[in-house]
Amino acid sequence: MTRIEEDAAREDRIYLEAIVDANGPEEQAMGWYYYLDDKIQFPFQARCIEVARVSPLRQGEEVKVLQMAPADACEHGMFVEVAWRQRTFAAPLAQLQPIGADETTAEAIADWRYWVERGYEF
Repeated sequence: MTRIEEDAAREDRIYLEAIVDANGPEEQAMGWYYYLDDKIQFPFQARCIEVARVSPLRQGEEVKVLQMAPADACEHGMFVEVAWRQRTFAAPLAQLQPIGADETTAEAIADWRYWVERGYEF
């Protein structure tokens, strides 16, 4: 069961720009990786909007998002490198909400969150 309703325009954009011609999970992951890397303007500030087991961030904490994590770290989900408390680590992009980012960045991140919230997987 999905957590959010289908958004036809977003579905079209995802299929035409992120996972177009993807055959299988690995190609979908790489399609998403390059879509996000192309659309997101780094660096930007973000707020943690949900807890993730693989991340030390707590809801409400702010980080500086530096870049996409290496491609091999994004085979099962999209991760970004963040600066937080004098450390740098990879955090799940789905747990972050951009603060004051440009429209293209905000839309790309919203596309990824939509994908995750709809329950889609690679």
